[in-house]
Amino acid sequence: MSTTTLVTAEQLLHMPRDGHRYELVAGELRKMAPAGWEHGDVGGWLNVLMAEYIRTNRPGKIFLAETGFLLSRGPDTVRAPDIAFIRKDHLPAERPLQAFWPGPPDLAVEVVSPGDTYREVAEKVEAWLAAGAMLVWVVDPQWRTVTVHRPGAELRTLTEKDELSGEDVLPGFRCRVGEIFNQA
Repeated sequence: MSTTTLVTAEQLLHMPRDGHRYELVAGELRKMAPAGWEHGDVGGWLNVLMAEYIRTNRPGKIFLAETGFLLSRGPDTVRAPDIAFIRKDHLPAERPLQAFWPGPPDLAVEVVSPGDTYREVAEKVEAWLAAGAMLVWVVDPQWRTVTVHRPGAELRTLTEKDELSGEDVLPGFRCRVGEIFNQA
């Protein structure tokens, strides 16, 4: 019989840095392997496209991959998308204490790494949507696609010639999917 000690979000936040990133899924620590260069290149470029739009239009805040979002308690789940966006009307009036963001982002972006399994990506998408995210984009560098997930809606897979839209979550943001993969 094996016994697993569950970790809380607070314990995760105060863990000594050991050079690794972790997520917490139902109280269980999950070590995150470093992503490959293509993952960083594609995710970085999409971050630039989104950040330029957000800087100009100020619809909310964008967050990088190291940002933890507390999705549930008892046992705790803390996930970190590759890119996250929170609408201005969902931001607190005062800057919160140093902790994980309480709840999901409005938009979570997951960039598929070569080592990711379909099951792992699907689990992350399901966690974001179940916690209340309004929009999840799964960016796949290998297939050069973006799959759009919304609660209660049929998923849509966009190819390089299609337009990616922030819809009502990031209103006015648009880019051709091909821009995410063809930065040069």
